[in-house]
Amino acid sequence: MGHPPLTPTRTPSTSAPAPSPAAVQRRTLTVLLVSQVLSGAGLAAGVTVAGLLAAQMLHDTSLSGLPIALLTAGSAVAAVVVGRVSQRFGRRPGLAAGYLTGALGSAGVVVAAVFASPALLFLSLFLYGAGTTSNLQARYAGADLAAPRRRARATSTVIVATTVGGVAGPLLAAPAGRLATALRLPELTGLFLLSTAAFTLAALTLHVWLRPDPLVLARTLPAHPDEAATAGSPSRSGPGLLVGVVVLVLSQLVMVAVMTMTPVHMHAHGFGTAASGLVIALHTGSMYLPSPLAGRLVDRFGATAMSVVTAGVLLAAGVVAALAPARSLALIVLALVLLGVGWSCGLVTGTAIVTDSTTLAARAKVQGLVDVAVAVAGAVGGLASGIVVAVTSYPALAVLCGALALVAAPAAVVAAGRGSGRAAGEPTRHPETVPGPEPRPGLEPPLSP
Repeated sequence: MGHPPLTPTRTPSTSAPAPSPAAVQRRTLTVLLVSQVLSGAGLAAGVTVAGLLAAQMLHDTSLSGLPIALLTAGSAVAAVVVGRVSQRFGRRPGLAAGYLTGALGSAGVVVAAVFASPALLFLSLFLYGAGTTSNLQARYAGADLAAPRRRARATSTVIVATTVGGVAGPLLAAPAGRLATALRLPELTGLFLLSTAAFTLAALTLHVWLRPDPLVLARTLPAHPDEAATAGSPSRSGPGLLVGVVVLVLSQLVMVAVMTMTPVHMHAHGFGTAASGLVIALHTGSMYLPSPLAGRLVDRFGATAMSVVTAGVLLAAGVVAALAPARSLALIVLALVLLGVGWSCGLVTGTAIVTDSTTLAARAKVQGLVDVAVAVAGAVGGLASGIVVAVTSYPALAVLCGALALVAAPAAVVAAGRGSGRAAGEPTRHPETVPGPEPRPGLEPPLSP
């Protein structure tokens, strides 16, 4: 009696091949670009009208910086949560949760304005800050699978996508206000309606399409061949983690302080919402649009040189803002554009330093903690800006912020000088990093399309 014919069995190894890390990186950047465009529009409300809304509800100009302080304080808390969730479960759930919380905060601001409730306004702005956290931390997701020599450029690619939404959002201030009026809502809530929809769509985009998760996949891969060769790269032989934090913190503090009080300063000198919206739109565009160039410059000339450039541009912004006549829209625009460019250089430079100074096993958690410091700096800048202007003047605030930015330059130069004494060819690795595959903490899901 003959044996039955053999029937081939299907095993997991015969299934369709998993996409390559390079293909996943391209998909990741595409999804992040879409989510950043949406979330950039969501950021517009807090930047453009939050201060005006608070001043209108509280009848006190000295508290105009309080909304930015609250949303950046909320961003600080959210940065810890998003960082830890990302470390444990991946970038997708962490970033999506932040955007949904931001959407809830945006909707709460609208309700607070309808019922004239300052307490609800403050709580909602605090929650709104979570959306800004996800928008900021998305840049790290763009670098998870990038080669070491291209991390700054990958980061800047994600950052620049915010330009579209960030510029369009403030320009929609007047139409959104008319929509709110048509819905029998306070005019200044119009942009917060836009933010609610934008943050929600950004969360859905990441939840549905950011698969496989870039951070989860990166942990399953061996160290990139370029990792051991990064000592020869200028940006990798520069200053360490502390200087990266200093650059990020000072850039954020200076930018938030000057930006927060500019619409209030303009309003006090007869400019309308449309004019302040235009200035903030151009400022927002200058924050994100130059980031690809900043990324290339960091990869080419190094973080130390770009830290000095960052300090110089922010100082120039402060000087122009201080010297600009109150009715000169052109000079106010120039000052805010320089402010945005300086912030862009600082964000890309500081992010590159932080990413290269941390191991993959702890990277998301450390990045979250770093962004806490950045958010706290923004909160301090936003809260202090209103007080400084009330006690002195807007030009005094601008000069003070420009001078403060200069601290980043000597800090980077001194740190780089101390690091130049190591042996030639020695990799600039974190002390606990060793060659070979990175650790794989927890149970990682398999690579899936």
